[in-house]
Amino acid sequence: MQFLKAIKYIGIDALSHFNNDDGWVMASHVAMSTLFAIFPFMIFLTALASFLGAGAYAPTTVDFIFEILPQNVAKPISDEVHTVLSTPRGDLLTLSALAAMFFSSNGVEAMRVALNRAYQVKEQRNFFFRRVQSLGFVIISAIIMLLISVFLVALPLLWDWIQNNLPILAELLVQLYFWQSLILILMLVLGLFAAHLWLPQGKRRYIDCLPGIILTLIAWTIGAWGLGLYLAQFANYVSTYAGLASGVIALLFLYMVALVLILGAELNAAIIKYRA
Repeated sequence: MQFLKAIKYIGIDALSHFNNDDGWVMASHVAMSTLFAIFPFMIFLTALASFLGAGAYAPTTVDFIFEILPQNVAKPISDEVHTVLSTPRGDLLTLSALAAMFFSSNGVEAMRVALNRAYQVKEQRNFFFRRVQSLGFVIISAIIMLLISVFLVALPLLWDWIQNNLPILAELLVQLYFWQSLILILMLVLGLFAAHLWLPQGKRRYIDCLPGIILTLIAWTIGAWGLGLYLAQFANYVSTYAGLASGVIALLFLYMVALVLILGAELNAAIIKYRA
């Protein structure tokens, strides 16, 4: 009985604070900022890949990430992203690459503002610290994507070698798709932990962030499936938005992602408050 009362209190507290603190509006802000940040990030990623001599690997992770999204959602973004990735970039330290890195950090800053509101904390760190931290997120994310790209390219070769030389071990390993899915899930979980732990003001334990991350992953999976079904069966954005349909679909998906991210933080904040 006490457990049910706790769930009711935490759920009402999280949802009411989300609604009263403009969670719907903040999700729009995060979605729009993220959409604007995607392409500068890809420009920086391409420049970094060229600088490291791994330019051919940059599209691999992008393809891998978009494969898990509904086709109606992924295709409008992936087509434009590939256009950006296929453009040769010069040195990493050019003005355009540095500007792209800076503008891509705006998506991180929008997420910081939303998480600060959700955790009910006031930002006290200075502007330069926040910007350096956001740029660090951008650089580390780009490096991780390149490392995963190399790994995904090498993995099929390793798999063929194991099948030819160690057939007993091959029988114990699952299909390649499972490992790719596992890598993506690990990326999402680590990225969510980093966002909840370091972006908002204050300190939180790993256990404090876990409930919201679980909620985010579950809601993200259900939401992506539902949005894909809605776009395939019911929506006809082309007749309404014409040439802007692709951007509207991408923005709708990012809005859904931002909603579940903020709701996860609201859940964590409500649990922390209840424990206190």
